[in-house]
Amino acid sequence: MKEKILLVDDEKDIVEFLQYNLKQEGFHVITANDGMEAIEKVSKKPDLIILDVLMPKMDGYEVCRRIRTMSEFKNTPIIFLTAKSSELDEIHGLNLGADDFIQKPISPKKLIARVKSNLRKHESNIDSAMINEIKIGPLVINRERYTISVDGNNIVFPKKEFEILAYLAANPGKVFHRDKILGDVWGTDIYVVERTVDVHIRKIREKLDKHADLIETIKGVGYRFKNIE
Repeated sequence: MKEKILLVDDEKDIVEFLQYNLKQEGFHVITANDGMEAIEKVSKKPDLIILDVLMPKMDGYEVCRRIRTMSEFKNTPIIFLTAKSSELDEIHGLNLGADDFIQKPISPKKLIARVKSNLRKHESNIDSAMINEIKIGPLVINRERYTISVDGNNIVFPKKEFEILAYLAANPGKVFHRDKILGDVWGTDIYVVERTVDVHIRKIREKLDKHADLIETIKGVGYRFKNIE
């Protein structure tokens, strides 16, 4: 079955150019020319969304924010196309739930590679969520038994610390904003401040000792588990 790509850009020549290249790679492409149309077209349940930042009616940031509030699309990969190159723009996009950025002018080969990479990562994350035991680097995490061993030594982690570490380790290389961690680990019905995540991360790092750097801080965004090749 062909993966569906929602391609959103207000420049029609860019849409036609990228649509052609994506179709050549076997993708089914749905297009939209502004933010409002993108919100309507997301009902077609794309597997990945390519989203321009600067658009009429609703910019890409707002489209991303709205899509991430829809439970069925909270993990759908979103790639921003942007003429902006500042770190602040990228951080803002990551905070809203973007997975990747491609700067204009766009190389079709780079776009295709990023699309395939994000789709693979998404499938890998789904598979990882279904696995009871995670083995990564010096860690062995057993979700069923709630046990973690580091370098072969069993370390006791309280429930929330265990869940955060397992959550991050199941998605190595992926950046998670504090809000995302709070929502997925504590749930949306419980009020917990973002500082709580920082406190738990600090305690996890203390227990990981010499492997504390496995959890990386992304300044202004959140955390990720180091991608171990």
